[in-house]
This record gives sequence, structure tokens and C-alpha cells, in this order.
Amino acid sequence: MSSSNSTPGQRFRDAVANEHPLQVVGTINANHALLAKRAGFKAIYLSGGGVAAGSLGVPDLGITGLDDVLTDVRRITDVCDLPLLVDVDTGFGSSAFNVARTVKSMIKFGAAAIHIEDQVGAKRCGHRPNKEIVSQQEMVDRIKAAVDARTDDSFVIMARTDALAVEGLESALDRAAACIEAGADMIFPEAITELEMYKLFASRVKAPILANITEFGATPLYTTEQLAGADVSLVLYPLSAFRAMNKAAENVYTAIRRDGTQQNVIDTMQTRMELYDRIDYHTFEQKLDALFASKK
Repeated sequence: MSSSNSTPGQRFRDAVANEHPLQVVGTINANHALLAKRAGFKAIYLSGGGVAAGSLGVPDLGITGLDDVLTDVRRITDVCDLPLLVDVDTGFGSSAFNVARTVKSMIKFGAAAIHIEDQVGAKRCGHRPNKEIVSQQEMVDRIKAAVDARTDDSFVIMARTDALAVEGLESALDRAAACIEAGADMIFPEAITELEMYKLFASRVKAPILANITEFGATPLYTTEQLAGADVSLVLYPLSAFRAMNKAAENVYTAIRRDGTQQNVIDTMQTRMELYDRIDYHTFEQKLDALFASKK
């Protein structure tokens, strides 16, 4: 599907190098991946909280497993060649073998990058209270296990730390530095509250820093310009389209139930022709017609 022979991981690294900062947008499913590509994004994201809420209808509390995430990864990478960053929570298991299995599986299913975090197994959303984190040594071991398990050196391993909200800025900076030393390629400091903090991470680790600009969380909705000024390399919008899609669906359901017709909300819908265009329906149909014609 990709015109180049490069790996997904290399395409992700190239995207980070070519766009400052790189906008990475959450795509909850394969259809949204196509929409994101059409809108001009150069990298996409699959959120763990998104898989939990979107695919399973459960909270982001460590309920989902590796196979749940892999199903969505495969569906996205099957139709879209944009490099995909995947949230793998704490690695889907307590041992180095679990982390290794997660990394190998992500590469096999076409992901370009993962981020793995330092929360305990019974994790919470990064913007919720009462998070608990493992020791720095345990997090370093997770990173080492992930790096050792890579079957492709270009595959990106990003370390996420939730330490800021739990132990404070110094601890978070120390953990980030230890993760880079252990072989992580990039750093994701979660739930940052001040712009200048990103600069501190960037100067401390000398590696690309990701800013998670999720709505209704602990981090202000900084612009790409502001984040570029704070030495941020990647900007993540994990669930923006998902939130909008859910609100739109609720409005449509409410209107149909209330009014006995969808006429009052029809202007909020993607049309049939727009859908066919976005999924390249007519190309598929033409192939089918040609196949039947050749059989006659």
C-alpha cells in the first residue's frame, strides 16, 4: 500500500523528522484512519482508552487485553499505510515475556510505534486521580524488555511516565532519563500542567517529546505553535474525533426517538456518496464488474 519499501517504524521516524511538531491524531477505527489520511495527517494513533470505550464499551481500567488492541490495530493497518502509534498500557502482563510478546505482536500486525507506561497493572486513565506507579527500576525493566524484543530496529518504543502527578516533576524527569538510557526512543510525559515543563524534558533527555493534548484533562489545549516553542516533537490528539462522533450519535438517536423521524438531523450526517468516496467504494465495484464481465 505504501509507495515506499520502508518499514512502518521508519515512516514514523521520518514523519517526526519532517513535521515540527508532528500532529498525531487518534483514529478509533479503520474508517477514521482513512479520514485522517484524507485530512493530511502524517501519523495516526490508537488509544487504549479508545479501544476500551469504543470497541468494548468499558472504562480504561486495565480491562482490555492484548488481543482486543491487536484486532483494532490490524483493521487499521490493513487499509491505511500511515504509521500507527499504539497505546499498549503497561505491556499487557506482569513479566518481561508479556512485554516482549506485545512488542513482537505489534510489529507483526503493522504498527509503527508503541508507548508503554510506568503505572501499576491495575492502571487508570492518565488524567484521573489516585494513579499508582511502579518503581523506576521496574519501568526500566519494561523498556529493556521491549527494546530486546524488537524484531525490527526501526520500530519506535516510546516511554510514557505518569510520575508527575504522583511523585512530582523531578521524579518524572529522572524516570524519562532512565528510560532513554534503557533504550527508549522517545518520551511521553503524561498530564503535564505547564508549557515550560516540556522544555525541561527535552533538554534533559535529548530525545523527541510527545505532548498529549487531550480534551477535558489536566493539560491545557496548547497550540502547535506554543508546543514548538517548548521543544515538543509530537502532539497527540487521542480522542478528539471519537468524542465528536459519540456526541453526534447521541444527538441522532435522541432526535429519532423524540421526533419519530431523522429529518431534523439529516444535515449532520455524512451522505451516502461521501461515505462511498471515503472508502473508495466505486473502485471496488468496478473490479467486481470487470471480474463478472471476464467470466461471461
